[in-house]
Amino acid sequence: MSVLSGDPRVVLTLDAGGTKFTFNAMRSGRLLLEPLTLPSRADDLDACLEQVRAGFDAVHAATGKNAAAISFAFPGPADYPAGVIGDLGNLPAFRGGVALGPMLQDRYGIPVFLNNDGDLFTYGEALAGFLPWVNEQLAQAGSARRHRNLIGFTVGTGLGAGVVHDGRLLLGDNSAAGEVWSLRHRDVRDAFAEEGASIRAVRREYAQRTGIPLDAAPQPREIAAIARGESPGDAQAAGEAFRRLGEVLGDAIAQALAIIDGLVVIGGGMSEAIPLFMPALVAELNGLLRTVDGKTVARLELTAFDLDDPRGRKEFLRQGGREVAVPGSTRKALYQPDKRTGVGRSRLGTSAAISLGAYAFALSRLETP
Repeated sequence: MSVLSGDPRVVLTLDAGGTKFTFNAMRSGRLLLEPLTLPSRADDLDACLEQVRAGFDAVHAATGKNAAAISFAFPGPADYPAGVIGDLGNLPAFRGGVALGPMLQDRYGIPVFLNNDGDLFTYGEALAGFLPWVNEQLAQAGSARRHRNLIGFTVGTGLGAGVVHDGRLLLGDNSAAGEVWSLRHRDVRDAFAEEGASIRAVRREYAQRTGIPLDAAPQPREIAAIARGESPGDAQAAGEAFRRLGEVLGDAIAQALAIIDGLVVIGGGMSEAIPLFMPALVAELNGLLRTVDGKTVARLELTAFDLDDPRGRKEFLRQGGREVAVPGSTRKALYQPDKRTGVGRSRLGTSAAISLGAYAFALSRLETP
């Protein structure tokens, strides 16, 4: 991050979601403008592309038209290195392949980099958000432990993720790393995880529990207010809707943690309701599995802690380990039998983290011959 903070180049950014596009620009690792948000017009390709052009025209002009690159997040599936967007579930106008990157390169005459929103969110949080925050907490607690790996989950219109391993963004051979939406649903075995961990999942669960049509179900922000007793409605049904999201999301996170041993940060629109689903999520991570003869084993080798909860953070930061004798020697070795991970909410905010990730990704590629 210290390298980025001294870089004078401007990079134009975009956080593209299913319902809105948020444009900005960065220099020296800092946002230069107030975010410009436009509706995505996702059902009409021509209108959608015009929104993309209008947004970048505005931030390009506002920064003196001297940007070094455009770098932004766009949902997959996509051929990100080629800048071609594929058949998107949440942006139905993009069917058959749309060369969005080349279109923008022709328009502005500068390099254009596309990536997945979950990837760039995680990259930003690894550079200047959740990951350094946790390591600073460990340092202040006098712990020698440090974390280098981060898994980021974005929960909103869809379910996305990204992985940063030892400071490097994991993209995959097909630009398909972190596509957690397609993990199997915890309880509906022929469905995918996004069906239980997204905006539509919370609305569907609330509608089913209250007996109202899905179209009449409130948006998650209102359902959260109902669960907290701040708005009229069925508080029990609202609380259960978020608890179910926590279980399904926790199951998906557990599958990721079994492969990538790291911290977990959560962003996206649903992250505002984290207190309502985090207890169920952490319980899922720390749950049990069974052997075929009925014995139980821990779901993960790691114990997960809610780092937004002061009690969970205190336990996570607690000094662990013990000394064991070295056979044939008078020496002793430090043994850490308890493996820990922490889960928490974005420290930068989702859009800011995506912008920072996009900025850093562009600069890294501009430096590559």
